[in-house]
Amino acid sequence: MKLAHKIFIFTLGCGLVTSCADLDTYPEGGTFTADQKTATAAALPERLSADVNGMFAVIGKQYAVFGSASSRDDDAGYPTVCLSQDLNGPDMVSDNSNYNWFSVSSQYQDRSDTYANPYMRWAVFYNQIKLANDILATIPADTEVPQLKIYKAQAKAVRAFDYLSLVPYFQFKYKGNEDKPSVPIVTENMTGDPSNNPRATLREVYELIMSDLDEAIAGLDGYVRISKAEIDQKVAYGLRARANLYMENWAAAAADAEKAMAGYTPYSRAQVSTPTFINANDQNWMWAIILTPTNIPDAYPSWPSVLGSFSGDSYSAGVACYKSVNRLLFDKIPATDVRKGWWVDENLTSPNLANVTWGSATGNAVATLEIPDVKLPFIPYTNVKFGQYGFIGNNINAGDWCMMRVEEMILLRAEALAMAGDLAGGKTLLQNFVTTYRDPAYVSTAATAQAFQDEVWLQRRIELWGEGFAMSDIMRLGKNVVRFKEGVQSNFPDDFKFNIAANDGYLLLRIPQRETNNNRGIPLSANNNQGSAPAPGNGAGLTDGVVVTD
Repeated sequence: MKLAHKIFIFTLGCGLVTSCADLDTYPEGGTFTADQKTATAAALPERLSADVNGMFAVIGKQYAVFGSASSRDDDAGYPTVCLSQDLNGPDMVSDNSNYNWFSVSSQYQDRSDTYANPYMRWAVFYNQIKLANDILATIPADTEVPQLKIYKAQAKAVRAFDYLSLVPYFQFKYKGNEDKPSVPIVTENMTGDPSNNPRATLREVYELIMSDLDEAIAGLDGYVRISKAEIDQKVAYGLRARANLYMENWAAAAADAEKAMAGYTPYSRAQVSTPTFINANDQNWMWAIILTPTNIPDAYPSWPSVLGSFSGDSYSAGVACYKSVNRLLFDKIPATDVRKGWWVDENLTSPNLANVTWGSATGNAVATLEIPDVKLPFIPYTNVKFGQYGFIGNNINAGDWCMMRVEEMILLRAEALAMAGDLAGGKTLLQNFVTTYRDPAYVSTAATAQAFQDEVWLQRRIELWGEGFAMSDIMRLGKNVVRFKEGVQSNFPDDFKFNIAANDGYLLLRIPQRETNNNRGIPLSANNNQGSAPAPGNGAGLTDGVVVTD
């Protein structure tokens, strides 16, 4: 275990260090001029394949934003963005120590526009947008070359995904805020001065998202992809289902989710009764970042090091920087639900450890196992949801990252059906999924669409825990962030134990200083400056209607 040298770097990295963000949000790409690439693409489309592969791969790279010289172990692309988003939420708990690169997210210090963590969460997507725009600029608008049409459709879908990954965090929910500022739009054919590019409204950003996805769905018709690292038509339908969900276009969201999930089946109870969620070949995965050992030259800037609990060379196990579930959510999961085993209980036991072996320890003994410089015992409510590449205790921190799976689409469609007026249809879909694949004793008791939406939200909080959906759901549903309840012992560290009201402007991320310094279209007065940092104990008495109801 070689973590000691990281503490000093981490301490600097979490402070007001503008130098951490000293990376061009719109990186230069390629070695050809635009005219040369257009001519080449028209003649030999396969020469664009490297650009397209790079566009998909960039958000899974180690040191994706700051570069390897930074030694920033929170910079592992999209998976660590997802971790940051979930740590902003109510359901993921992490320790408060110098080993925790992500404490800024748990404590909401990531609302500073000069911090490195929120800049990473901005630049990961704008860097990929730049690559998508480069591809779109290269392909003639009127091309009839089949492969170029596929590349164009994929680039449009990727760009839509990137904006979908930004908009929930920079403005409140779409309905009622359509004309409020969101994020700046950058496209391949934009005109005007790029250094004077104001924040577009939510309506304008969603118009671009929907236009891109409409084109992507049409352009990917009949395309059979090489691997799940690519976007095909079903994934594009899934992305449009997400967009329609955010916009509360309920019937359209339900229809798109149905098309997206056709042919996929959820994980079985047996499959999720042991640590998993690391293999893109699984039958329920629709889209993934493929991460093999060749993608992970360094152990620490990787999601298994900071989110998983089974790596032999990690922050999680090595210094007990485990990611745990809020006991308030854990206590809501019935004992009959297989997902309760995705976390150890207060006694460090879980049925999901039954067939797990780490060295000489087997079963629940793995939870209390201590190996000097390798593993410390689990803490109460530690997650055992995610497996480990190769075998438990392996020090190769690979493992694929799921970008979309069929369970998300099922839950999305169930909610959308009910909200569109078909409560019975939504309840049937939800009950069939949960009773067949997760909890045979489950019964939906909702009598109204709103009550059913809350039931689905609870299911999403359990099913999608750790996969990056916590705060986008909070924002689109207009919910309070509720981490603790008075009179109930909390497993959040004191500095992270607070609740935040749904209308508190501090929920909104700030436009990074690197952007505002270089874009006079976003003066400081046009940034998100509302609200104030929460202090321990703030928001006592707030409820979310699901986990804390009174």
